[in-house]
Amino acid sequence: MEKKSTALKEGFLVKRGHLVRNWKARWFVLTPDQLLYYKYEGSKRDSCQRGRIMLRGCEVTCPYLENESRPLVFKLRTQSSVDHFLEACSREERDEWATAISGAVQDLRQADGGAVGPQDPTSTQQHLQDINLSQVVDSMYDVHSGIKMTNHVDQGSTYSNCFSGSAVVDWLVFSGAVLSRADAVTLASAVMEEGFVCPLGHRSVEALRTAGLTEQFLDDSSALYCFAETFKKRGSVKAETSLAAVELSGHVTRRGYLLKQGHQRKNWKVRLFVLRSEPSFLHYYDPSKNDVIPAGGFPLRGCLVSALHDNGVPSGVKGEVQGNLFKIITKSNTHYYIQAPTQADKMAWIDAIRKEV
Repeated sequence: MEKKSTALKEGFLVKRGHLVRNWKARWFVLTPDQLLYYKYEGSKRDSCQRGRIMLRGCEVTCPYLENESRPLVFKLRTQSSVDHFLEACSREERDEWATAISGAVQDLRQADGGAVGPQDPTSTQQHLQDINLSQVVDSMYDVHSGIKMTNHVDQGSTYSNCFSGSAVVDWLVFSGAVLSRADAVTLASAVMEEGFVCPLGHRSVEALRTAGLTEQFLDDSSALYCFAETFKKRGSVKAETSLAAVELSGHVTRRGYLLKQGHQRKNWKVRLFVLRSEPSFLHYYDPSKNDVIPAGGFPLRGCLVSALHDNGVPSGVKGEVQGNLFKIITKSNTHYYIQAPTQADKMAWIDAIRKEV
């Protein structure tokens, strides 16, 4: 096993299996020349690694949008043409992992004598000027290969046939129209300025009203957009408000993988937790499934949240589970026991939740 001092980055990712194409949460450790992954059992990382991905000669594809239902996936292709599909908990975390892995791959290439020159900003600017906006928008709207229009919730209202700003940026990068997310924002701003795409919902409309020209289009999963009326061919943009929509309509303030103790069997499972405000809710999802509806959740008003001591097994916790634990007691007196990957993560989650209770 690699020494801890060699770790460049570590944390939970969800990995697709090679033989059985199911998705499993694994603990990943990035070192200068390989990506190691481990299984978590009973809230503890296995001492033996479950696998490794050699980084020399690797290609990183981020974003990877061929899996429509999992937009947070990125792909690693090894030198021997083996593909590995990994999913992060957020676009920011996905991009951080992809950047860190790409950096390690580039360092290996340079160490082997390969030259990696800086990108010429003049050529990038010329490339953007040569792009035909009408053709870009036609491709964006293509039924088979364009941006996928779905339902989104914003401040209690459900919007159909729309997409997020981050989805647009992901698509532009993945399609090869641009080389970077910054260029994608510039191109998307031009598309919006020409009236092909319109802001929808509070965040994107407010950004258009108050921000400068270069900040009008947001690379943000909470900023919603839709095609102009000339492109729309089906349905109404705005739908009715529902109780479930209200519960999931709050602004996402924090996302991440945490371990949760089950209420019945008391076993520990990795779950994707999403903290929302206005209204304040904490939801959790099964990362092995592609569910839009959370596996569980509860309102935070009236909750109590506290850190559990790291000396010995706290009361209410099953098994030899220690370290980075905290507990949430809901208004209805339901107890949730949660373990964070690190002490810093634990305190960050506690602080974020306390702001909502």
